[in-house]
Amino acid sequence: MRIKLGVVLLAMLLSGCDDPAPAEKGFAGLGGEALAFTPVVPGRVFSFPADHGAHEGFRIEWWYVTANLKDDQGREFGVQWTLFRSALKATPEVPGWGNQTLWLGHAAVTSATTHHAAERYARGGVGQAGVNVRPFNAWIDDWQFSSQGSGGLDDLKLSARDKGFSYQLRLTSTGPLVLQGDKGFSQKSEQGQASYYYSQPFFQARGSLEIDGKTYQVSGPAWLDREWSSQPLTADQSGWDWFSLHLDNGEQVMLYRMRQKHGAPYLTGTWIDAQGQTRLLHGAEISLTPQDSAKAAGRSVPVSWSIKIPDKQLDIVITALNPDAWMDLRIPYWEGPVRLSGSHAGQGYLEMTGY
Repeated sequence: MRIKLGVVLLAMLLSGCDDPAPAEKGFAGLGGEALAFTPVVPGRVFSFPADHGAHEGFRIEWWYVTANLKDDQGREFGVQWTLFRSALKATPEVPGWGNQTLWLGHAAVTSATTHHAAERYARGGVGQAGVNVRPFNAWIDDWQFSSQGSGGLDDLKLSARDKGFSYQLRLTSTGPLVLQGDKGFSQKSEQGQASYYYSQPFFQARGSLEIDGKTYQVSGPAWLDREWSSQPLTADQSGWDWFSLHLDNGEQVMLYRMRQKHGAPYLTGTWIDAQGQTRLLHGAEISLTPQDSAKAAGRSVPVSWSIKIPDKQLDIVITALNPDAWMDLRIPYWEGPVRLSGSHAGQGYLEMTGY
């Protein structure tokens, strides 16, 4: 699902001279009404490369990469890189300090024993952060996700650094982009809240990763999520659990569970075959059950899950590589790499908010 985090709260934090933001509703304010912004409705026709860029008129948007990596000794690592765009007003982009867009970057690395996370903030219109389409380039300060060669999304450079970590990766893919949900219309509630959502789950990453002064040469699968919306949650939704899974047979699975203060969670997902063909998964087809929990930053977080999709003969347990992968940022959450066991082997990423 990859609805990312607190972009409305980010606006409140960074827009001291702007009009007050609306009162928070739902997790991180993402359930607050956004009547002035463009609604998400079924039937949108996606257009590439234009949709790799920013979408004026929508309130929130993100470019999100996760990677499951190993070095030549089999040691496992995870990498996250995210750029969030938040519009304070439903007005066109303008240059300079009158720009009404805010940007937030998250970066993290995880090993079995270590987890580092960092964040960056920027105001739009002054060149500190942004996204270009031709060639593709998403950046905030010196963190970059940018095209190599042809300028498309088949060959990219991914880099970030902060105290205690850095990484420089090359991401390549020959697989297709995948429209999530119903042809890119990704519903988040029975009331109809939704986002536009596509992914590139077929990336292969290779490069270098430094943690606490030690450098590793790493490689493995990576996943890009692109999502934009104006009101992706209801006021009653308190958080979510999101899974991206690379199965060893070449298939991929995306699942999310939207937890609600009242009633059962909203559950859905997408099954992606090795050629990139998709099937929408409805909640009744999925069994998603928390197993073991761990303490992370003093909070009880489920770090082991049972996942069953009987129609696909999937019956697996996923476990966190590092149960302490808590993103101790201004808007805190849990995110880290996971291992798969059971009917299918593989690896993936898990994000949990609202705990």
